[in-house]
Amino acid sequence: MKKHLVKNIGVTIAVTSMMATLLVGCGSSATTTQNSSNKNSNQQSGTSSKKLKIGFSVYGLKAEFANLLKNSMEKEAKAKGVDLLVMDGNYSANTAISQLQNLATEKVNAIIVDPIDANALNNTVNQIVDQGIPVIGVNAKMTAQKLTSYVGSPDVKAGEMEAEQMAKALNGKGNIVILDGPIGQSAQIERKQGIFNVLKKYPEIHVLAEKTANWSRAEGLTLMENWLQAFSGKINGVIGENDEMALGAEKALQEKNLKLPVVGVDGVKDALTAVKDGKQIASIYQNAIAQGKKSLDVAVEAAQGKKIDKNYDIPFELVTKDNVDKYLNGTN
Repeated sequence: MKKHLVKNIGVTIAVTSMMATLLVGCGSSATTTQNSSNKNSNQQSGTSSKKLKIGFSVYGLKAEFANLLKNSMEKEAKAKGVDLLVMDGNYSANTAISQLQNLATEKVNAIIVDPIDANALNNTVNQIVDQGIPVIGVNAKMTAQKLTSYVGSPDVKAGEMEAEQMAKALNGKGNIVILDGPIGQSAQIERKQGIFNVLKKYPEIHVLAEKTANWSRAEGLTLMENWLQAFSGKINGVIGENDEMALGAEKALQEKNLKLPVVGVDGVKDALTAVKDGKQIASIYQNAIAQGKKSLDVAVEAAQGKKIDKNYDIPFELVTKDNVDKYLNGTN
């Protein structure tokens, strides 16, 4: 009896020991699987680890300023590890609308827009914001009610600054011509407003002609050639609402061996060189690098659900022969 009892007790102890070992092993395995499952779930649902995709729709990439803006965004996107999709609207509102719709279909995390027209993209922008995609305006304004934020420079001020430089150069009297930007774009509307805000104070400065050259140097050249024929000997000064058109006008003047005061906006490199050489009396510097960087930063913050302001102002700066070297050398 004792032998059988001892034997049975030994078997019971062994079985119990094996069962305990199995239970511990199973418990360890279940915990590991659960942790792995939680980790995978967090990786799939966590937006912070996903690479953001930002779209940029720009009205056109023929001019230097738009390319400076794009290059600045691309540099900032690379630094932040963001994918930036750039779409050239080729100066067409219809093309821009189609591109914006494509970006929304691709489920980008945010969109930056530099529009060709202040109103034409409004419905599209409002619809995209309703889909949960923030839209940031840059450089040129839109009147879209649901636009998430805007980064740019105060264009009325730019027009006032260049008109003041012209009035100073003409001693408050003379005949001028004005090259407009694309009709309906906010920069064209507001810079024109600024120009005429100042001209109202100078009744002896007369506007002989005003017409769009669509931010284009080539169109500015052609338009100025026509004006030099139509108003032979009567033009005393030229205001370009951007530097590209002003540079085109300067070339037309050079071809006729004429030297007149010319002023523009943007501070592109060729215009800065023209200021240094005395071919352009001033340029109103618009900081494309700052606009590009800030708009990309704001788009990223909006995509991450952070609180952002409705407006970010980057001031214009007056460039004349007295301070042009620091802009040419990049020390401004």
